[in-house]
Amino acid sequence: MKVIHLAAIAALVLLSPSTQAQTTLVAQAVNPCAPINPGAAANPCAGVNPCAGVNPCAGANPCAGVKADAATSVGGPLAEALHGKPVVVDIYAEWCPACRNIAPTVSQLQETYDGDVHFVVLDVTDRATTAEAEAIAAELGLSEFFEANKAQTGSLTIVEPETGTILAQYRNNANFADYQSVLDVALAR
Repeated sequence: MKVIHLAAIAALVLLSPSTQAQTTLVAQAVNPCAPINPGAAANPCAGVNPCAGVNPCAGANPCAGVKADAATSVGGPLAEALHGKPVVVDIYAEWCPACRNIAPTVSQLQETYDGDVHFVVLDVTDRATTAEAEAIAAELGLSEFFEANKAQTGSLTIVEPETGTILAQYRNNANFADYQSVLDVALAR
């Protein structure tokens, strides 16, 4: 109710030409974003939205190209069948926009590293595929990782299978070179 009331007051104040100077003065006094947004002082909505005109997420995707710092291990060594080659774990869902964004990069990685890298796709599209993905994760030694990351669709994680060490983890990052640099170093070992 308070926001609606403030919006109504702002509309009434704007309709009155004699209060134009007061409106600007009120906006300057109330708007904490005015120092970082010089145009905010003249913004008639400044009293309603304290940061009107400021979008901290404008521009590039703030998550792309950022390695996750939270985990350094998937919980232990992966299944013996995966040893000897780096493992790329893809948390995927059909409905995921980030998954569609990185799909060409995943295809390029699969073509480039065919036979040299293991690719594991854990599909969380719906309950049935999530249950299948959970079973696959358990079989491959990725249960702890899957439980912690199944909501992180559009993420690719590169794992050293003998130790379970996470070499890199990206979400919604379609930059092939980021993955290539990590995989090339892992394959050179």
